[in-house]
Amino acid sequence: MSVIAPLLAGLGAGLSLIVAIGAQNAFVLRQGIRREHILGVVMVCAFSDAVLIFAGVAGVGVLVSTAPWVLVVARWAGAGFLMVYAGLALRRALRPAALTINDASPASRGSVLGTAVALTWLNPHVYLDTMVLLGTIASAQGEDARWIFGTGAVLGSMIWFPLLGYGARMLARFFARPSSWRVLDCLVAAIMLMVAAGLAFGS
Repeated sequence: MSVIAPLLAGLGAGLSLIVAIGAQNAFVLRQGIRREHILGVVMVCAFSDAVLIFAGVAGVGVLVSTAPWVLVVARWAGAGFLMVYAGLALRRALRPAALTINDASPASRGSVLGTAVALTWLNPHVYLDTMVLLGTIASAQGEDARWIFGTGAVLGSMIWFPLLGYGARMLARFFARPSSWRVLDCLVAAIMLMVAAGLAFGS
């Protein structure tokens, strides 16, 4: 079995779901710009994703092993969900907006890390993205490859959050331009559509 293909598939799927701007990414970017507790924030976000992704891979895999028809339904539902995400990304690309950083930010380590935990675990979309969607796509890879796919998705989080947090000083000026978000959202949409096609029509 080739390890590279499912690993790269997981990496691409994971990145496509986490790079779109949202409350969590905006907070990481803001803390990076302010240079406040960056390591802690990055670790909370990345390791939370790892726990949720592997839980999704394990949970969906067990469910599919007992009810194979669930995979068929989940594959098409996941493909449809990805297409909706791609459509939203394309809509954002048509009307991009610059990201503004709010100067009012918690100063204490506890407050900052607590905010990072809340933005991660209290966001319902994180469960759809990691446990349901990535878990479903992972199961579609087959029994042997699903954990490799999950590892690739986790690797995406481990790459993205440090890049966002520690590269924030450079990224802030870049993402102050709406055109930068247009490029990013177009790339996200393209990746999601490719993953949706593979999920729906793959073996």
